[in-house]
Amino acid sequence: MQQQAKTISESRTRSTYLVFPPDTNHHNTIFGGKVMAYADKIACIAAMRHCRKPVVTVSSDNFDFLAPIKTGEAIVLEACVSWVHKTSMEVFVKVESENLLTGERKLTSRAYLTFIALDENGKPTSVPNVIPESAEEKQQYEQARDRYYLRKKRREERIMLPHPDKAVQK
Repeated sequence: MQQQAKTISESRTRSTYLVFPPDTNHHNTIFGGKVMAYADKIACIAAMRHCRKPVVTVSSDNFDFLAPIKTGEAIVLEACVSWVHKTSMEVFVKVESENLLTGERKLTSRAYLTFIALDENGKPTSVPNVIPESAEEKQQYEQARDRYYLRKKRREERIMLPHPDKAVQK
Protein backbone atom coordinates (compact mmCIF):
# COMPACT_ATOMS: atom_id res chain seq x y z
CA MET A 1 0.00 0.00 0.00
CA GLN A 2 1.47 3.34 -1.11
CA GLN A 3 1.49 5.92 1.68
CA GLN A 4 0.87 9.59 0.97
CA ALA A 5 4.07 11.67 0.90
CA LYS A 6 4.43 14.37 3.56
CA THR A 7 6.22 17.69 3.57
CA ILE A 8 9.29 18.09 5.71
CA SER A 9 7.52 20.83 7.69
CA GLU A 10 4.92 18.28 8.86
CA SER A 11 7.60 16.55 10.93
CA ARG A 12 9.29 19.73 12.22
CA THR A 13 9.63 19.64 16.00
CA ARG A 14 11.03 22.28 18.37
CA SER A 15 11.99 22.18 22.05
CA THR A 16 13.64 24.60 24.45
CA TYR A 17 15.14 23.85 27.86
CA LEU A 18 16.98 25.92 30.45
CA VAL A 19 20.51 24.70 31.21
CA PHE A 20 20.99 24.21 34.97
CA PRO A 21 24.24 23.50 36.88
CA PRO A 22 23.56 19.72 37.17
CA ASP A 23 23.44 19.62 33.32
CA THR A 24 26.97 20.99 33.04
CA ASN A 25 30.60 20.01 33.37
CA HIS A 26 33.42 21.75 35.29
CA HIS A 27 33.57 24.40 32.53
CA ASN A 28 29.93 25.36 33.26
CA THR A 29 28.92 24.18 29.80
CA ILE A 30 26.35 21.49 29.03
CA PHE A 31 27.60 17.91 28.80
CA GLY A 32 27.91 16.73 25.18
CA GLY A 33 26.08 13.53 26.11
CA LYS A 34 23.15 15.59 27.41
CA VAL A 35 22.98 17.45 24.08
CA MET A 36 23.05 14.12 22.24
CA ALA A 37 20.24 12.74 24.42
CA TYR A 38 18.09 15.81 23.74
CA ALA A 39 18.85 15.46 20.01
CA ASP A 40 17.88 11.77 19.99
CA LYS A 41 14.58 12.49 21.75
CA ILE A 42 13.53 15.35 19.47
CA ALA A 43 14.62 13.41 16.36
CA CYS A 44 12.54 10.45 17.52
CA ILE A 45 9.47 12.69 17.84
CA ALA A 46 10.04 14.12 14.34
CA ALA A 47 10.40 10.61 12.88
CA MET A 48 7.24 9.36 14.60
CA ARG A 49 5.32 12.45 13.44
CA HIS A 50 6.38 11.65 9.89
CA CYS A 51 5.47 7.96 9.82
CA ARG A 52 2.98 7.69 12.73
CA LYS A 53 4.66 4.44 13.78
CA PRO A 54 7.07 3.37 16.52
CA VAL A 55 10.70 4.01 15.59
CA VAL A 56 14.19 3.10 16.81
CA THR A 57 17.47 4.95 16.40
CA VAL A 58 19.94 3.10 14.15
CA SER A 59 22.68 5.68 13.71
CA SER A 60 23.89 9.14 14.53
CA ASP A 61 26.42 10.76 12.29
CA ASN A 62 28.04 14.09 11.65
CA PHE A 63 27.29 15.16 15.22
CA ASP A 64 29.34 18.34 15.24
CA PHE A 65 29.78 20.42 18.40
CA LEU A 66 30.42 23.94 17.17
CA ALA A 67 30.08 26.07 20.32
CA PRO A 68 29.36 25.54 24.02
CA ILE A 69 26.07 26.16 25.80
CA LYS A 70 26.56 27.75 29.21
CA THR A 71 24.71 27.40 32.50
CA GLY A 72 21.74 29.78 32.48
CA GLU A 73 21.35 29.76 28.71
CA ALA A 74 18.58 27.96 26.86
CA ILE A 75 19.25 24.99 24.61
CA VAL A 76 17.00 25.29 21.55
CA LEU A 77 16.52 22.19 19.38
CA GLU A 78 14.81 21.76 16.03
CA ALA A 79 14.41 18.50 14.12
CA CYS A 80 12.76 17.38 10.88
CA VAL A 81 12.80 14.36 8.61
CA SER A 82 15.12 15.34 5.76
CA TRP A 83 14.99 12.15 3.64
CA VAL A 84 13.53 8.64 3.61
CA HIS A 85 14.55 5.28 2.16
CA LYS A 86 12.00 2.44 2.29
CA THR A 87 11.87 1.82 6.07
CA SER A 88 14.41 4.39 7.29
CA MET A 89 14.27 8.11 7.89
CA GLU A 90 17.14 10.57 8.12
CA VAL A 91 16.38 13.29 10.67
CA PHE A 92 18.28 16.57 10.74
CA VAL A 93 18.75 18.16 14.17
CA LYS A 94 19.93 21.72 14.71
CA VAL A 95 20.91 22.87 18.22
CA GLU A 96 21.31 26.50 19.25
CA SER A 97 22.08 28.32 22.46
CA GLU A 98 20.02 31.33 23.45
CA ASN A 99 21.13 33.97 25.90
CA LEU A 100 17.79 34.65 27.52
CA LEU A 101 18.86 38.11 28.73
CA THR A 102 20.03 39.44 25.34
CA GLY A 103 18.17 37.17 22.90
CA GLU A 104 21.43 36.29 21.13
CA ARG A 105 21.37 32.85 19.50
CA LYS A 106 24.31 30.74 18.33
CA LEU A 107 24.42 27.54 16.33
CA THR A 108 26.05 25.04 18.71
CA SER A 109 25.50 21.59 17.13
CA ARG A 110 24.20 19.84 14.03
CA ALA A 111 23.55 16.17 13.48
CA TYR A 112 21.85 13.60 11.29
CA LEU A 113 20.18 10.66 13.00
CA THR A 114 18.65 7.67 11.25
CA PHE A 115 15.54 5.88 12.47
CA ILE A 116 13.76 2.72 11.33
CA ALA A 117 9.96 2.50 11.50
CA LEU A 118 8.57 -0.66 13.10
CA ASP A 119 5.34 -2.56 12.53
CA GLU A 120 3.21 -4.19 15.24
CA ASN A 121 5.63 -7.16 15.30
CA GLY A 122 8.72 -5.02 15.77
CA LYS A 123 9.86 -5.53 12.16
CA PRO A 124 10.95 -2.73 9.78
CA THR A 125 8.03 -1.27 7.83
CA SER A 126 7.69 1.23 5.00
CA VAL A 127 7.48 4.97 5.58
CA PRO A 128 5.92 7.74 3.48
CA ASN A 129 8.13 9.72 1.12
CA VAL A 130 9.11 13.23 2.11
CA ILE A 131 8.66 16.43 0.09
CA PRO A 132 11.23 19.20 0.55
CA GLU A 133 9.92 22.75 0.08
CA SER A 134 12.44 25.42 1.15
CA ALA A 135 15.85 25.91 -0.47
CA GLU A 136 17.59 24.50 2.64
CA GLU A 137 15.29 21.46 2.70
CA LYS A 138 15.93 20.80 -0.99
CA GLN A 139 19.69 21.05 -0.51
CA GLN A 140 19.65 18.61 2.43
CA TYR A 141 17.38 16.27 0.49
CA GLU A 142 19.71 16.29 -2.53
CA GLN A 143 22.75 15.53 -0.34
CA ALA A 144 20.97 12.84 1.72
CA ARG A 145 21.50 9.97 -0.72
CA ASP A 146 25.27 10.45 -0.44
CA ARG A 147 25.03 10.43 3.37
CA TYR A 148 22.91 7.26 3.16
CA TYR A 149 25.54 5.43 1.09
CA LEU A 150 28.34 6.63 3.39
CA ARG A 151 26.44 5.26 6.43
CA LYS A 152 25.85 1.99 4.60
CA LYS A 153 29.53 1.70 3.66
CA ARG A 154 30.63 2.42 7.27
CA ARG A 155 28.22 -0.22 8.57
CA GLU A 156 29.55 -2.81 6.09
CA GLU A 157 33.15 -1.97 7.02
CA ARG A 158 32.39 -2.38 10.74
CA ILE A 159 30.86 -5.79 10.10
CA MET A 160 34.10 -6.87 8.39
CA LEU A 161 36.29 -5.84 11.35
CA PRO A 162 37.30 -8.56 13.79
CA HIS A 163 35.59 -8.40 17.18
CA PRO A 164 37.88 -6.70 19.77
CA ASP A 165 37.55 -9.72 22.07
CA LYS A 166 38.93 -11.96 19.32
CA ALA A 167 42.29 -10.34 18.76
CA VAL A 168 44.40 -11.87 16.02
CA GLN A 169 47.14 -14.05 17.47
CA LYS A 170 50.55 -13.96 15.77
